[in-house]
Amino acid sequence: MTVKIAPSILSADFARLGEEVRAIDAAGCDYVHIDVMDGHFVPNLTIGPMVVKALRPHSAKVFDTHLMIDPVDPYIEAFVKAGSDIVTLHAEAGKHIDRSLQLIKSLGCKAGLSLNPATPESVLEYVLDKLDLILVMSVNPGFGGQSFIPAALEKVKRIKAMIGSRPIEIEVDGGVVPGTAQALAAAGADVLVAGSAVFKTSDYAGNIRALR
Repeated sequence: MTVKIAPSILSADFARLGEEVRAIDAAGCDYVHIDVMDGHFVPNLTIGPMVVKALRPHSAKVFDTHLMIDPVDPYIEAFVKAGSDIVTLHAEAGKHIDRSLQLIKSLGCKAGLSLNPATPESVLEYVLDKLDLILVMSVNPGFGGQSFIPAALEKVKRIKAMIGSRPIEIEVDGGVVPGTAQALAAAGADVLVAGSAVFKTSDYAGNIRALR
């Protein structure tokens, strides 16, 4: 199976976001990864549901919305209604993860759970039946362009074993470049989030191919 590529629009030109989303769509991306940060749970402030809604007409690709916000529950519905296909929250940001995942699913959206580098995969154990995606952070969330944390490779392998035959995708975000992409795919990653690696030059199609 070919690994899916989810360019993170955090690295796109924010003055031309609609155009950038159309460009990565045309370049062959699988998902459009939307990083939502609140300046509280993570040290950066990005976008809200209005931007997701404004971008929705620009691409029919999967909108993979990654909520790095706390509290998360009050905003889930707004991001689903804005056009997200997958809503991923952080295990560390929710007091009642099971309830939050139930809320996402009840809105007809796919549910994801993200783990920071120091968060053990054991938090997934009791909610596997509610997950469509598990996002392994291979950098500390907040900023693009950070270096890959190698321990994420073994974590991906352990999560792959934990999932078994369940139809859950493993996504990895942080420091994904052609060199790390190959190792991650071999470890069991299904989806790779890449910001700088896709947007670093104007050849988005070539950059996506290099990651595959």
